[in-house]
Amino acid sequence: MSNSARLEEVKDYALEFLKFLDSFKSREGVIKYHDRVWRMINMNQRSLVLDFDDLILYNPALAEYLVDHPIDALETFSQALRAFVERLNPEYARSVSRFYVRVRNPPRIMKIRELNSEYIGKLVAVEGIVTRVTRIDAKIVKARYRHLTELGEVHEFDYPPEGEVGERLEKPPFCLICHRPVKLDLVSERSSFIDWQKIVIQEKPEEVPGGQIPRSIEAVLTGDIVDSARPGDRVVLCGVLKVAPLTVGVEKRGSKTIFAFYVDVNHVEVQEKALEEVVITREDEEKIKELSRDPWIREKIIASIAPGIYGYWDIKEAIVLLLFGGTPQILPDGTRIRGDIHVLLVGDPGTAKSQLLQFTSRLAPRGLYTSGKGSTAAGLTATVLRDKTTGEYYLEAGALVLADGGVACIDEIDKMREEDRVAIHEVLEQQTVSIAKAGIVARLNARTAVLAAGNPKHGRYDRTLPVGKNIDLPPTILSRFDLIFIVQDIPRQEHDRRLARHILGVHIEAERARSFIDPNLLKKYISYARRYIRPQLTPEAAKLIEEFYISLRQASLTSTESGVPAVAITPRQLEALIRLAEAHAKIALETKATVEDAEEAIRLVMSTLSKVGLDVESGKLDIDLLETGIPASRRLKKKKFREFLFAYLEEVGGEAEISSIVAKAKEEGFEKEFVLDEINELKRSGEIYMPRPGKIARVK
Repeated sequence: MSNSARLEEVKDYALEFLKFLDSFKSREGVIKYHDRVWRMINMNQRSLVLDFDDLILYNPALAEYLVDHPIDALETFSQALRAFVERLNPEYARSVSRFYVRVRNPPRIMKIRELNSEYIGKLVAVEGIVTRVTRIDAKIVKARYRHLTELGEVHEFDYPPEGEVGERLEKPPFCLICHRPVKLDLVSERSSFIDWQKIVIQEKPEEVPGGQIPRSIEAVLTGDIVDSARPGDRVVLCGVLKVAPLTVGVEKRGSKTIFAFYVDVNHVEVQEKALEEVVITREDEEKIKELSRDPWIREKIIASIAPGIYGYWDIKEAIVLLLFGGTPQILPDGTRIRGDIHVLLVGDPGTAKSQLLQFTSRLAPRGLYTSGKGSTAAGLTATVLRDKTTGEYYLEAGALVLADGGVACIDEIDKMREEDRVAIHEVLEQQTVSIAKAGIVARLNARTAVLAAGNPKHGRYDRTLPVGKNIDLPPTILSRFDLIFIVQDIPRQEHDRRLARHILGVHIEAERARSFIDPNLLKKYISYARRYIRPQLTPEAAKLIEEFYISLRQASLTSTESGVPAVAITPRQLEALIRLAEAHAKIALETKATVEDAEEAIRLVMSTLSKVGLDVESGKLDIDLLETGIPASRRLKKKKFREFLFAYLEEVGGEAEISSIVAKAKEEGFEKEFVLDEINELKRSGEIYMPRPGKIARVK
């Protein structure tokens, strides 16, 4: 095609786009883009968002031109937009150096692994999670150069001369005025720059084929769309697929033939609502509503959770409640009360905990599975890394940030290192990840429900020891879980026979493990409930929860045999009850959480408290086990022993033999093991010391 014919075609497309802006009507009969351009002018913006569907409806040839020649088309469209703005408001058009046409809703959104060399130079739309964001830099688009001649004359010129935006602006080899190859100085204050930022997007975890590493692609944001996405956001990027020479790796050996893909982004759409990616059609919605009318819907959904695993009704019910979640509240002062439910499974080896976690991560509309042994604090939350080529620092999101709005399943949580485990404290309660490293101070969203599993400290759960001695987890983490289940493998003949028959039956005939509800439909059902149903407690249900809370608080005033008040429940458990009741109502797509929902929440909380919050010494329920790791009865016992010890040391003149202390303490009712533990603890805290072997004295 000759240059003149090409220019004519560009003119035609510009004219056609101008007509489109002037005449395209929406379904309501309003000239759609007239309103959008006026809004753009009034809000002092320079970008017009164009719906691709409108362009197809108006003129398919125009849409085809945009897809096949996006660089030319977007430049043509932006010139036509300037002409349109000049007609409406000439003064505003003169004040803005460049207008942009941003394209959204293209007909096909591609996966990152589908991008290949066929699409270079074409308009593409890709979907993924932002994992890395660089700082904002300035990119030069129009340079002003100065050349001081030998005669003292100053030659100044703009490059490129037409003012076109170059992909890479190279310095001209000679002065454009005197045409001599001389040294040119850049006049930065009279050059034109635009904002520039690089981000990296990665494939969504649920789209990665099994056994493969998630792929990622770099994307460049320019102009007014910089800083429109942050790590952890799920985005749809629309732009032009381009290539750039690799800066590390292959070309170090002299090869300049290898290029890397990147997307020159035209429009960024951040998927604000969680679970947006699960597409629910009109037919699906009808099926979902029909399912919700079934009086046995809750039982059917619970029975559909890991049908290949025998029993565990309460645990499966807890997983269902976790998948549906309660109603998050944002108070007028900006405080956020979480609606996500956290569940912890602690149990003997071989009790199918990992299977339950993996099933949940597959069923959740946005699920992520990770193992504590292979996870670090940075991998779970976020980290600051350094770019090898530029040397600058950037933020990279971790697993819990990527699971924002979904479910994070953490297996082997007890195998995590202590310093790594601390990182999930903030995620469990505040649902954010705060990071302050290398001058980057950021706070990322991690609004995720956590389903964790671990093994007891000594391999098997010991009923004679309190929960703190069995589980190698600090009380600060234990108290943040709404429900804690202890899964024990106790030989019981009848139960073992039924379990063996179930497992053998599944191996012989896999159909026996079929779900009551198709997993794909159940995934859509969960997504629909989380998106549209926000149940509120009825006054009767609120009253029931209130009475239950007060009755257990009152029970804490009644003394045990040792005169210790066992604190039975805290406001943390009260909030858990509310969340569980709301989630139970949400399963049947009900907008009100009734007395039945509150009763079921109370039953579940009591069943976990009766196993986890049981003080083995006093035989009473004691939530202090979860809150502090020490039951109230043991705390009083420790206090009495210390009073006895310090009084005895004073009585004998300041120091005493450990053996005589043990003998004397036995008369007072303190066991030998308890006495030795307490002496070691007091030595560690610096309250007593050993003046000579076998003797202890109080520090004055």
